[in-house]
Order: sequence, then C-alpha cells, then structure tokens
Amino acid sequence: MGFSTEMSREAVKTTFGSRARTVFKFFGVFYIALLVLLTIPWIQTHALFMNVIKLPLFAQYDNPESYGMAPGKVANIKIVTPDNHTLGAWFILSDNVYQSIPFPPPPDAAENAVHEALASQPTILFLHGNTATRAFYVRVRQYSGFSSRVRANVLAIDYRGFGDSEGTPSETGLTIDSRAAWDWLTTNGAKPEDIVIVGHSLGTAVASKLAVSLAEDGTHFKGLALLSPFSSLHAVVDTYCVFGFLPVMLPLTMVPGAADLFKSFLRHEFNTLSIISVGPFFVLVTLLTPYQRVKVPLLILHSENDWDIPHWHSDALFDALLEPYLTPIASLPHNVTLWSTEEWSDYEGQLTLRSKERESLVTRTHIHNFGDMHEFESSGKKIVLVKALTGWHEPGTIEGVQDTIRHVFSFA
Repeated sequence: MGFSTEMSREAVKTTFGSRARTVFKFFGVFYIALLVLLTIPWIQTHALFMNVIKLPLFAQYDNPESYGMAPGKVANIKIVTPDNHTLGAWFILSDNVYQSIPFPPPPDAAENAVHEALASQPTILFLHGNTATRAFYVRVRQYSGFSSRVRANVLAIDYRGFGDSEGTPSETGLTIDSRAAWDWLTTNGAKPEDIVIVGHSLGTAVASKLAVSLAEDGTHFKGLALLSPFSSLHAVVDTYCVFGFLPVMLPLTMVPGAADLFKSFLRHEFNTLSIISVGPFFVLVTLLTPYQRVKVPLLILHSENDWDIPHWHSDALFDALLEPYLTPIASLPHNVTLWSTEEWSDYEGQLTLRSKERESLVTRTHIHNFGDMHEFESSGKKIVLVKALTGWHEPGTIEGVQDTIRHVFSFA
C-alpha cells in the first residue's frame, strides 16, 4: 500500500511538471511571436498609437453635451493642416465667458463666442495621449476642470487618424497637427502669451516638439505642462510593466544584446529629451536656460501610482533641467578598481557638493494628502515638478492638479 501511494504521488508530480512546462512553452512562444510582430512597422504603429480604438464608440462629435459638457459651451470645429488633412477638434469656453451668456444659451453660443473668448481669456492647447478620442470621458473631465477651476479656454484636437480626423498618425504628422492647432488659435485672436501647451502621456513628446518649434520662431508663450511624461519611447519600452508589476522586457534582458536588437527595430522615437536637448547632456534647456531665446514656466507632473509610465521619468526630466546649475561630476570608469583612494575621495566630495547645491536651489513643499512640489527658478521662470500621490495615468482629472496648473501659470 505504501509503495502504491508513493507511485501515485510521483505520477501527480510528473503530471503537474509536464503541464507547467507546457504552459511555460506556450507563453514563451506567444511572447516571442508578439515581439516578432512588433518589429513589423505597420503593427508597431498601430500598437503605439492605438488610434483604431475610437472610444467612445460611434461618437457624436457635434453633440458634446451627450458626453457631459454644458449646453452651448463647446464648439465642434475643423482645422485643416498644411499638408491638407482635416482634423476634428473641440473648443471649450472658459467659465468666465460661458457664464456671461444668458441661460439657456443658443446652440451656436460657443461658435459665436470664440473670438471674444480667445481675446479675453487664457487658453490651454491640450494634446492627448494615444488611443480613444477627444470625447473620451476621462478627457472630458479634464476639459471641464480646465475651463471651470483653471478658468481657461481649451482647444482639444484629435490628431490625424484619431476620432473623426483624416489621415494616418505618425510622429511627424502629430507635430504638424499640433502646429496647425496653435495657428488656429492665434489666427482666431489668441495672444501667444496667453496660451499654455498641455501634453499628456504621448502628447508630452508632441507638446515638446511644438514648444521647440515656437522657440525657434522666437514666439513667447505662457508655459508648457507635461502630464505623465516619458523621457523617450525606448525608455518606456525598457520600463513598461503589465499591470504595473510584470516587466515586459525582463525575458529579453536575460539574453545579451537581445533587448538592444529589439529596440533597433523601433520606427518611432518620441525622444522628449533629445528633441529639446542642447549640448552633451539631455536637457530641456532649449526652453529654459539663461542662454536660450525662450524662457517659459514649465510644469512636470506625475502620479506616483502611475502603472503605465513610471514616475521616475519625470524625475529624470527635472534632474536634467537642474543639471546645468550643479557642479559637474566625474564619470565613473568602466573598471572602478582602477581609481585611487584620492580619486574616490574627490568623487565623494563632488557628490556632497552637488547635494548641497541642490538643496539650496530646489524648494520642496509638501502638500498634505496630495503630494510633493519641487521648484527652482531659471532666469526668473518657474520649473516645477509635482509628484501626486494618486491620479494613476490621468492626473489631469484631479482637482489638486488643476489647481497646480492655475498656480504655476498664474491663471487669474
């Protein structure tokens, strides 16, 4: 009987082990197949932009009231780009203007008030992330907060290929679209110094490119806000975790050179750091150092519980902005054993000095039950990093974030 029981246990172990190996093989084959597919440009583009996911389904863009906006507050407009693509967009009136209109407003109230609103109120040019459309409920919540708590007009566009906009998305195409949106604002009466460019997620790279383009033209605008930004698409690939804890690239990192080989097939860069960098280090100095043509307030904002893009991407951007104001530090050698005791002592002294310099330059403010604000000034302009405790990947929906935008950019 004992022998029979032992045999049964061994059989169960063998069966379980066989099934486990089968499961691992299946996921291994699936993982490899997925990576191979993602090297195909067409599939890669759709995986990045996800513009075919048009949420909400069958959207009625000419009826924004059905998505929660106030009657007569939103104008559904069309913007034609220089390369002849027609983009769908919403222009949302600031509450300062909207509430001056007798209620109930006529259906074309927003269309009739565009010029007055742009001439009299600040405006947010909102550049969204991937997937969904301008009518997506999370984005509608942001428009509502921007127009009421910030009291700014909002222009929200759907890039080419998104929503009801024509064309196919690309990194260059999205840059053209953002500039077309800017031109629409200024053509219709907005003053550049009244416009804040707000990018979210993928839109932060688009916003950065637009900001550099304006800087190169000598255009002075109100500011730039990057919500849930990333340093580069390559860095996102390196750090992306499914459900926030399953690192996608981990299996590839176990094979020397495999991760770099895979990333060499990426056809889109969206490298925010290199887009707006100058000199040997990656910095947003094109906009913000004393040596540049344009100096604007900059807000970098991230939620600490963001599962999609880790909040250290924002830390990297802020640290890069601060770098020009810190004492340069020696690079570690490939073989650290080559350094002498004196060299290590000098290196530690540099680290201590930089730490003290950072403490003297950066003001940290803790906001109870909200998060931390880190701020320093460059040529009299604010550079602010806010790490919110919550907000996930949509911090713009949080009232505290909206109030932060109002504070940093001095909205009345």
